[in-house]
Amino acid sequence: MPSTARATFLTRRGLLAAGGALGLVATLTACGGGDGKAGDAPAKAAEKAGPWKFTDDRGIAVEAKTTPKNIVAFTGTAAALKDFGVEVKGVFGPTTVKDPKTGAVTPDVQAGDLDINKVKVIGNVWGEFKIEEYLKLQPELLVTDMWEKNDLWYVPAEQKDKITKIAPSVALWAADKSMPAVLQRHADLAASLGADVNTEQIKKDKARFEAAAERVRKAAQGKKDIKVLIGSGSPDLFYVSTPVRPTDTLFFKELGVNIVTPTKLDQGGWFEGLSWENVDKYKADIIMLDNRTSALQPEALKAKPTWAALPAVKAGQVIPRVTEPIYSYAKCAPLLEDLAKALENAKKVS
Repeated sequence: MPSTARATFLTRRGLLAAGGALGLVATLTACGGGDGKAGDAPAKAAEKAGPWKFTDDRGIAVEAKTTPKNIVAFTGTAAALKDFGVEVKGVFGPTTVKDPKTGAVTPDVQAGDLDINKVKVIGNVWGEFKIEEYLKLQPELLVTDMWEKNDLWYVPAEQKDKITKIAPSVALWAADKSMPAVLQRHADLAASLGADVNTEQIKKDKARFEAAAERVRKAAQGKKDIKVLIGSGSPDLFYVSTPVRPTDTLFFKELGVNIVTPTKLDQGGWFEGLSWENVDKYKADIIMLDNRTSALQPEALKAKPTWAALPAVKAGQVIPRVTEPIYSYAKCAPLLEDLAKALENAKKVS
């Protein structure tokens, strides 16, 4: 479950159960068990002979006689796999954005370097998962994030049983684990699917990520009094996120960043919703603002007088937050670099 406005949709009200026959026989079986932009294109996953097995973050071991090739994934997960050298056939989740004025279709921020003209989009918004289109892809594996234990991100609850009968699923944590651990798990999955995750480009990306993390650590040490608030705007409420559940903010906190912790969290322990009249409840010098298309962006927030009055806003110390990171080193390194720069340049205004 994300820690911002998207979390308010997790009641899944209004999601439609999909119809359609489930005549496709899955070739895989699952059983319980154990345990900004990339530079050069990573090597594509090589053909692997023999059996395949991967134990996901639910502790489920997914097995097949051969390595899955027909993969369908949540958009952000697909983008991460692409950076590690694995291509998918289809995606679900925010992938494209249509300009209401021009009609032009562009990639969503969560699509990364995916070619939106090549992947089949079987769902572009919350609650949309076109099962019949999924069947046409002859999927061998479904991959998605997991914000709560055993909850498949962007797989509608009403359709989950039907969807998971078509092909086995792999779920990787997108919460409650620090970013480096989550990155490693995505690399592990890509490697199991045949990708070379030790290419020179990926090594460079990882080194850049580690250098950026150290830069954040040093900046945080020098700016211990600078308070950073993690926020997301909606028409009625401003959500202040806890730093201890999302992977990115948990890592920022580990690096020493002074992040505001709200005191009255929602039932899931993700955020506190503030009315716009009370948006100044927590003092902050930097605001990291949810960059997803589901959240209000700075231009729209100008219409909120109380937002404009916040010291961080008046000081121009608002930076985008990639609330649902693409878990590749190539995509996560710039997030750390941007935070480090903001800390280095920040002035105490609260």
